[in-house]
Amino acid sequence: MVSIDAARDFVYRHGDLWERSLFGHLIDGRPNEEVRRALEAFKNPDGGFGHGLEHDLRSPDSNPAQLELLLIVNRSLGLEVKPLLGGTVAWLESVQEEDGSLGNPTTLDRHPSAPWWTEWGGQRVPESIVGNLARLGLATPRLLDRSRAWVEANVTLDAIRETEWLFMLYRPVDYFYGLTDDNDLDAYREVTAETLVALAAAAPPEQYGTLLGLLTHPDLVPHVPEQLIDRDLDHLERGQQPGGNWQDQHQLTQWYPLTTISNLVYLKRYGRL
Repeated sequence: MVSIDAARDFVYRHGDLWERSLFGHLIDGRPNEEVRRALEAFKNPDGGFGHGLEHDLRSPDSNPAQLELLLIVNRSLGLEVKPLLGGTVAWLESVQEEDGSLGNPTTLDRHPSAPWWTEWGGQRVPESIVGNLARLGLATPRLLDRSRAWVEANVTLDAIRETEWLFMLYRPVDYFYGLTDDNDLDAYREVTAETLVALAAAAPPEQYGTLLGLLTHPDLVPHVPEQLIDRDLDHLERGQQPGGNWQDQHQLTQWYPLTTISNLVYLKRYGRL
């Protein structure tokens, strides 16, 4: 049986201030204003976000990975973030290259980061960020045009079909289900949904729950068999650890507080709490 008290104890012992505030708002009904104030500490004067909001990239300078995480929390958990985004779209436009890729500050390597972020030089892919901004009605024509060019050059239907890791489908899901007027949208949505269902059905148990975070796109829900949703929910109900937390799929302890909050939100959303 899930213990909200044990989960609360874990998050308040180990989570950052914004994660503690997030638990208080989403689980305990505390004001959204508390989360907003905590998240404002990660925002820079240029309109972007930094300071390790994304735990694996600790640079204080504004970089796209921080904004991507914030928008994913909005999409997957329903946190209201629009009041935080004043000036953010203008900042994103300023760092988007002509080919649609996203630029990152040269200072990233001066601060601790996970090896994959060091290898990639930060988040350069626009799909999730621009798709989520479009869903919120905040994507400008410039962002949309450049991102469309990047997608046309880098994302094919076959590339989506060949995705091997369920988590990485967040990019096409956020992009193609966030837009409303792109060319060939139906074809890309159909292939994305088919691939999502196939990967979810074949996913190992440590990846259960990933699907639930993506199903806030209402047009995606009809494609997903109810038994897959029930399978993931059953697993989450049994997955709480003795310390009160849930583990993320890579067993990276810095992500345990947010994973714990996310899983509680999913269980609550589907009437399991």
